[in-house]
Amino acid sequence: MIAGIVILSSLFFSLGGCRPSSSQPVTVTVLDPEWSQPNEQGPGTYQESEHFTRETGIRVNHPSVPESTLAQLGLLRRLLQEGSSPDVLGVDVIWAGSLDQYLVDLRPYFATELASLDPQLVASYTVGGKVVAMPYHPQVAVLAYRTDLLKEYGYTRPPKTWDELESMAARIQTGERAKGKKDFWGYVWQGASGEGLTCNALEWQVSEGGGSIVENDKTITANNPSAIRAWQRAAHWIDWISPPSIVAYRELDAMNTWNSGGAAFWRTWQSAYSLTHRGGPGIEERVGFTSMPGGQSERVGTLGGIALGVSRSSTHPQESMNLIRFLVRRELQSKKDSANANPPDQPAFYELPLMLDPYAHSATTNQQRGGVVVRPSIIVGARYEDFAKSYFEAVHSVLTGEKKAPEAAAALEKQLVEMTGFKTGPPSKGVPLTQ
Repeated sequence: MIAGIVILSSLFFSLGGCRPSSSQPVTVTVLDPEWSQPNEQGPGTYQESEHFTRETGIRVNHPSVPESTLAQLGLLRRLLQEGSSPDVLGVDVIWAGSLDQYLVDLRPYFATELASLDPQLVASYTVGGKVVAMPYHPQVAVLAYRTDLLKEYGYTRPPKTWDELESMAARIQTGERAKGKKDFWGYVWQGASGEGLTCNALEWQVSEGGGSIVENDKTITANNPSAIRAWQRAAHWIDWISPPSIVAYRELDAMNTWNSGGAAFWRTWQSAYSLTHRGGPGIEERVGFTSMPGGQSERVGTLGGIALGVSRSSTHPQESMNLIRFLVRRELQSKKDSANANPPDQPAFYELPLMLDPYAHSATTNQQRGGVVVRPSIIVGARYEDFAKSYFEAVHSVLTGEKKAPEAAAALEKQLVEMTGFKTGPPSKGVPLTQ
């Protein structure tokens, strides 16, 4: 990993030291995790950049990046600090507070596009009134489910609550194992000690009224009975409806189990819709998507995704903004086209958040939707990396049985207060949600 960063650093230094003559075409260098993940939205993004080059003559170069989110952030931070950064950066929704000082304020240049976007989505990339990146491919956590298995076991809809998820998952798992599928599980998710667990655990505790770790008024709310109960519930899933190895599952692990037909439910992101269409004939007809289940409070899915920012040290700022405008406008047009089309019969889109559902106008769309919760990266700012690490390590210790949930929550609260200097208190009744 370190060697890869050194190589990429050398690449950007060489690019920075070599300026094209006026007769040479301009090349905009883009460092975006999506272009390094061909199984996600990469191929479409490649095609869009090629289209941009044909229209403008501006070339687009996109070096590869490390796989993990933390390694990507480390690389970007290092390049930006050294002044050898790319022109355009793919900015994860949790990076805005860490990278804002290195990025151009895009608000004056994208007023039209910003006005058409969800305000909460824009707020996730706004630091001190400055829009540091334009939302491009937002993601919302969703629950994928096997439509064929729900029908087979007598269910007319996917689960709306964690209680329903547990009941359905356990029954389907028992039935499938009786058929000889000994490795079949009811529910797979991301339980490894990492940012994926942050997203999962935040959904668990917010849905139970356990707050969002730290509130908008900078009150640490990590240690409360509702959050503790939510962690305990998830720990109970392990070796019951989720495999014992779930505590080591990252995104690809959960996806591989799902794609192999080894689970009834899968916590994933909306991009999984496109992935199901690459899994082989017939798979897409057996997959549906719905909002994450809820508890005593809300149904919420974590906001994720990538936005596009321009480095303040870019040697081609105007061309970089032209590229971002081109990509964002085409993405917005694509969504408008989808909204004017009729929803497909399969996969089943059921009660998805309005931010996500491209067919919200449909008369068949159920209005009992889930909301979207944001991680507190803007509130915490540059400390979010360490803040999140403390959180997901605490939750992971509960899942593995290393610590009891009350003990882990109390220790986490103390650690976060020492880290931030924020006060402690109970969760507020309102959490950073959007419908």
